[in-house]
Amino acid sequence: MPKGLGKTLAQNKKASHDYFIEETYEAGIVLQGTEIKSIRAGRVNIKDSHARVDKGEVKLINLHISTYEQGNRFNHDPTRTRKLLMHRKEIDKLIGVTQQQGYALVPLKIYIKNGYAKVLIGVGRGKKKYDKREDLKQKQMKRDIDRAIKDRE
Repeated sequence: MPKGLGKTLAQNKKASHDYFIEETYEAGIVLQGTEIKSIRAGRVNIKDSHARVDKGEVKLINLHISTYEQGNRFNHDPTRTRKLLMHRKEIDKLIGVTQQQGYALVPLKIYIKNGYAKVLIGVGRGKKKYDKREDLKQKQMKRDIDRAIKDRE
């Protein structure tokens, strides 16, 4: 994870359940008009979104940024495809990784850093059903142990 993450506005908790996150990258988001105001107000949903490398550009698909209430007729489309700003070397690396079977680009967090909206993109390898069940068992056991320790005190 990059150091100095700003204020987290949206987090994809389901990503760690569905994917093994192997690498993370920080990227800027190209926004229009009132989108930054909606993001700063926390009116963003990252749950069903994903990223894709298309013609040498990384694009964020299905990210929902609600329309700004005080906006006018020039308000934005809530689920439009947004371009991500990354270094060329990082994009080239992502092209190689995503061409492998079972890998996906998953947005993990949206946050404000130095006044700019940033997204944390993770390279995820899909989990099988038994992996997900195993994770749930581990989480439940940890909860039970913590509860037993707390009751002892």
